[in-house]
Amino acid sequence: MHCGETERTSSIQFGMGEHPTVPAARERRRRSRFLLLGAALLLSGTVAVDGLAQTAARPTRTKPSSSAAAQHKLAIQVNQNDKATMDLALNNAKNVIDYYKAKGETVAVEIVAYGPGLHMFRSDTSPVKQRIATMSLENPNLTFAACGNTQANQSKAENKPVTLIDEAKVTPSGVVRLMELQKQGYAYIRP
Repeated sequence: MHCGETERTSSIQFGMGEHPTVPAARERRRRSRFLLLGAALLLSGTVAVDGLAQTAARPTRTKPSSSAAAQHKLAIQVNQNDKATMDLALNNAKNVIDYYKAKGETVAVEIVAYGPGLHMFRSDTSPVKQRIATMSLENPNLTFAACGNTQANQSKAENKPVTLIDEAKVTPSGVVRLMELQKQGYAYIRP
């Protein structure tokens, strides 16, 4: 049942112009508080963690295709703060995507960055952020996972929040994410 249908039912049930029931009013207030809290967190972009402001994980845009339905799966590791390595990872991703596209087959590619490689996804230091933005728009099954442990450690070491590009989603641990992907049948490469 949609929200509009619930409200219409309340209006019919209690007559036009009459006040809704107390439980319905409470539910609307609860939803309003929830929406206001969510909006405040999104607008601020930060949350306090252990006394240090951390950037909240940004919602990632929903991509139309599902990686679970992909015929082929590839995980690419980036753990070096080196533009050539980052470009190689992106080149590998593009080449694999193009290869399977030409064959009429689907492939899911996830690039996982951790340690010094997190600079690939940092909004302040990424030498490839524009290329990532373009590739992300062109390839619905290309995703980017940023190590939350590394982000927290870099924030603490630099005494400032480390913000990430919009395309990157935070995963608790980059290494664990790679392990999970391999269990899900992803092939693993390291450029």
